[in-house]
Amino acid sequence: MNQVVWSIAGSDSGGGAGIQADIKAMQSFSVHCCTVITALTAQNSLGVEALNPISTEVIESQLQALVTDMPATVIKIGMLANVQQIQLISEHLKHYKNTWEVPPLVVYDPVAIASSGDLLTEEDTVSAIKECLLPWVDVVTPNTHETQLLTGVYLIGPSAVKEAAQKLQSYGAKSVIIKGGHWDYPSGYCIDYCLQDTHEYWLGNEKIQTPHSHGTGCSMASVIAACLAKRYPLKDAFILAKAYINQGLKAAVRYGEGIGPVAHTHFPVNLADYPQVIEAGSWLGDELDFDHPSNFTMAAGFAECQSKKLGLYAVVDSVDWLEKCLAEGVKTVQLRMKNTDDATLDEAIASAVMLGQKYDAQVYINDYWQLAIKHGAYGVHLGQEDLQTANLIEIKEAGLRLGVSTHGFYEMLRAHNYRPSYMAFGAIYPTTTKDMTGQIQGLEKLEKFVPLMADYPTVAIGGIDVSRAEQVANTGVGSVAVVRAITEAEDYPSAIAKLKQCVEGDSEA
Repeated sequence: MNQVVWSIAGSDSGGGAGIQADIKAMQSFSVHCCTVITALTAQNSLGVEALNPISTEVIESQLQALVTDMPATVIKIGMLANVQQIQLISEHLKHYKNTWEVPPLVVYDPVAIASSGDLLTEEDTVSAIKECLLPWVDVVTPNTHETQLLTGVYLIGPSAVKEAAQKLQSYGAKSVIIKGGHWDYPSGYCIDYCLQDTHEYWLGNEKIQTPHSHGTGCSMASVIAACLAKRYPLKDAFILAKAYINQGLKAAVRYGEGIGPVAHTHFPVNLADYPQVIEAGSWLGDELDFDHPSNFTMAAGFAECQSKKLGLYAVVDSVDWLEKCLAEGVKTVQLRMKNTDDATLDEAIASAVMLGQKYDAQVYINDYWQLAIKHGAYGVHLGQEDLQTANLIEIKEAGLRLGVSTHGFYEMLRAHNYRPSYMAFGAIYPTTTKDMTGQIQGLEKLEKFVPLMADYPTVAIGGIDVSRAEQVANTGVGSVAVVRAITEAEDYPSAIAKLKQCVEGDSEA
């Protein structure tokens, strides 16, 4: 599918921001950017010398040309120079949202102040933005100055950031991302905040010291738009946009005598460019006064697996199937039992641990970490939601390996906070064992996950069978986990042999 994003924004004659930055950023994520120009600015690295708004008639003609031939998956809006432009764009958004078969998502970067400090919009536009435009916006991405201009909330701490985001939602914006490049709290760090419905996401990294940051706001919003066009969840778009900007700031060079532009490079592939996911228990979480859930125990650095290549990984729902897999030479198996009474569970996990020892294999217990500790299991596998309810300190002190499920870039970086024993990525394909709506990763994402998490054993899971195992393994992932491909096979020993050949290159298969 070819994704089209419209950028409705001003032109920067210096080439560092506006339409020019939008096109470069979107191309870095393989998304086609169409443009509707709202203003011609006369600016360079030293500042804005003139702002020349485009007439509403010319803007209308640009929109009509695109509608008839290149409709947008996402519309990214930057500078709107006056009230008339805001009203025009708002009316068009209302029409698109109400009449298009697939209504476009709208990302709005309220360009009010340039990096140089120049005001780029007329003073009376603020009320028009709140009353006319924000009700049609899916994601609004102001910086700290723009947030204060729109909400009247001075961002003096985390609670004020939350208050401002909620206020922007009250104006109609569905989600809010407040960019923290100008917010020096804690000192020396850049903290960014996302509010999606009632879900909060905080990202942080040390400030990157460079004067050449022109166009960071435009570029970050454009990456978010590009990622949403590719059907990435907002939390993934948020973290990828931040990594892209960090990467660009490190590579920025000087053009002209003033503030140079952020560099436009490629999809972020270096883990060092990604921000930290901030949560309770982390150093930055403590600095931001995050409340600790009553049953939350933070721990990091779990026991290592015997190898980074876990090979074929069988996930089964009974001790009987676990033994069948072990007997056929599968060395990594997970016991995943649901809706089972306590006595049966206890007995099954005890048997699973003994079988793992008998076959010299690595047997993981899904979810039931207390019983895994009780019976001395090799390891335990937890989902993202379990990280806040399981006693991670007890698991670590017991010497158990910890595997963690992840569904996308944000969850991957969150799992990285805990330094687990291995990391699982899924669902790679649709699967009947779980409802994974909106969480299908595909091979394209898997190929990006694996090198980013090169320090971990990595596992791909979800909808993988014999016909798909080889192409999954070719991404470089160290293990391929299967569920139905073994337990629903007509000849399971043959299925195991074929899977082992695909995943491990087993010459005996």
